[in-house]
Amino acid sequence: MIESGILVMNKPQGFTSFDVIGKLRGILKIRRLGHTGTLDPMAEGVLPVLIGTAARACDILPDETKTYCAGFRLGTVTDTQDSTGTVLETHDVLVTETDILNCIPQFCGEIQQIPPMYSAVQINGKRLYELARAGREIERPARNVFVERIALLEFHAETGCGTVEITCGKGTYVRTILHDIGQTLGCGCCMTSLLRTAACGFTLAEAHSFETVQQAADSGTLEELIVPTDRLFSALPAILLSEAQTRLYRNGVRLDLNRIARIPEASLRCRVYGADASFLGLAEPDREAGVLRVYKNL
Repeated sequence: MIESGILVMNKPQGFTSFDVIGKLRGILKIRRLGHTGTLDPMAEGVLPVLIGTAARACDILPDETKTYCAGFRLGTVTDTQDSTGTVLETHDVLVTETDILNCIPQFCGEIQQIPPMYSAVQINGKRLYELARAGREIERPARNVFVERIALLEFHAETGCGTVEITCGKGTYVRTILHDIGQTLGCGCCMTSLLRTAACGFTLAEAHSFETVQQAADSGTLEELIVPTDRLFSALPAILLSEAQTRLYRNGVRLDLNRIARIPEASLRCRVYGADASFLGLAEPDREAGVLRVYKNL
């Protein structure tokens, strides 16, 4: 029985992130599963799934950077901002590759983005997609998001189609970036495909299909696919506790900092390992009080 860990999935098209969780519950025979970021049914690619006690880490992930390869078509505006939606406008495309390259920089860095109506964002207790399906559109406040880079991989002027690679932070809508680029270029744009190639430090090369997971479950080799939970926090300094300290930590007791190996001064959190070198969770040093506080048992 797997108690904790990460199973990196390659989500296929047509599945929501919740669909992936549901199918994995059937394969793994485990109820407690969580994912690290929603992917629309149209999207495919990297979806890290947190198993058992690792699911407690869903809201404390230190690295929520994601990279996408997205196809686009200029000249078309849809209600969903992608090619699955209803076409609202079409325009002639008189745009060059240079025009796109000159436009891209204004969508990098910290930018403001209005979430699309067809999204899982909640406003006043309602999911936006629920309102959109009911034919309603409401005002949505712009949100700050961070886009690390946008690279134009290809563009075909004769069709207005191309591909970009985007690396961004949590809560960023790639289709909205493309929609907004189209608005800036004056011809409109919709996303035609979306592949997440990296998320939370995991890459597509590490991702598994449902078939692979099912075969591993059937053959009793599932453990070989599971990544240890502490991989999520590998950038944090690590401390090793004694047997007595391990018992205290497990019970939520604060530990004397003077009795623990030195933690770098700049560290706000650290990985905690028990006397048997097993990963226990995260802790926060309180240097004024001289104690190490339990932050999250994992």
